[in-house]
Amino acid sequence: MRTFLTLLCIISLSFSSFAQQELSVKEAISIALHKNTQLLKTTNELQGYKSGVKASYGNFLPSLNASGAFRWTRNQVEARTVSNGGYVYEQPAINNETRDYSAGVSTGLTIFDGLSNFAQLSQSQNNLKAAQLNLERVKQDIVFQTISLYYQVINAQQQLKVKEENVKYNQKNLETITERNKLGGATLADVYLQQVQSGNADLALIQAKNSLETAKSNLLYYLGLNVFQEYNYSDTLSSSESQLLKSNITESYEDLSRLAEQALGNRLDYQIAKLNLESANNGITIARAGHFPVLTGNGSFGIGANNLNDIWKSKTYNLGLSLYIPIFSGFSVSNQVQTAEVAAEDRQYDLDDLARSIKKDIQKTYLDLQAAKKGLVVSENNVKSARENLKIEQEKYSLGSGKLLDVLVANTNYTTAQSDYINSEFAYIVLSQQLKYYLGTLEYQNYE
Repeated sequence: MRTFLTLLCIISLSFSSFAQQELSVKEAISIALHKNTQLLKTTNELQGYKSGVKASYGNFLPSLNASGAFRWTRNQVEARTVSNGGYVYEQPAINNETRDYSAGVSTGLTIFDGLSNFAQLSQSQNNLKAAQLNLERVKQDIVFQTISLYYQVINAQQQLKVKEENVKYNQKNLETITERNKLGGATLADVYLQQVQSGNADLALIQAKNSLETAKSNLLYYLGLNVFQEYNYSDTLSSSESQLLKSNITESYEDLSRLAEQALGNRLDYQIAKLNLESANNGITIARAGHFPVLTGNGSFGIGANNLNDIWKSKTYNLGLSLYIPIFSGFSVSNQVQTAEVAAEDRQYDLDDLARSIKKDIQKTYLDLQAAKKGLVVSENNVKSARENLKIEQEKYSLGSGKLLDVLVANTNYTTAQSDYINSEFAYIVLSQQLKYYLGTLEYQNYE
């Protein structure tokens, strides 16, 4: 029985290990680019804009309609006596029926409508291009958001390791002080103080575990995956990420004015805003077309007869031109033109605001990146200093020349310094990606 239970446990552990899949940052980005719901919605919306372009081309083509009709009539009147001017006569019964067959085709073509059809075509093409660029921008958003969420998971894993080491240290320290108290080398107050410190370390460990699970859930939800599925995440930085931490990439971005101009050419959302402005100008042309006459051509061909076999013997042909001249429409066209002009002005304001926002974001991210690089160096030195200070305080306490409180403070400072250094590492990496995102150079094609 014991052998069977052991074998069952081994099989369960094997299945548990097999269920945990590896999930690297590249794989996470690839999954997001295929399963993210926002991307799927944007892709579906693209089909509507393509249909709009096709409909705009249809405005230049003649319409074609076909019709057919069949009518059956039956008259049935009984015989009766009729008086007409004093003359009385018998009207015989009427019992007859008629059939009528007809068919035809008609066509119509708009020859001139104030250039509205050309403006509608240009507007639909701009809308389609903007939708395509928006799809690419969404992909860039997904890449950046996935990187940020994935690094939050790795950061939380690193923080968890620090808290686990801190728990082990405090447990070992508690055991040492307890034994020293039994031998008279430490006071009972020191034991109580270390117990409190160990409890705080346990609480910090629980909070770190919760933060890690939350970070995992946020990532899996964004990727469109089951949040209860277990994955193995990278717990160390890659060689390229480690190299990035050693380099100072801010030196490549010192000319902010030049970078901002390049960003205006690279940023897809800025290109979208320009297309939206063009579409709004097309809307003005469409509205102004209401002041112009509309010229249309039409034609039709029809056949008909009482007998289906004779239907082609009677034919009707029609050709014509129609001219519609608007004289007064109650200021409705003027109102539409003014509304379209206001919309175009608003799109221009949006474009200008976006240009300023891009420059502001680039400048702020560049300054944050500089500060992060400096903070990375400072936090690394803080870890070294706090580690040495902890060693000194431990030795002093072991020799009886120091206080336990000084050791606990030194340990807290060391743990805080480690956490700050980890946060500085990932802040620098994420900010470097964020600057690429704001510059419009964040690639997504390699992950599709």
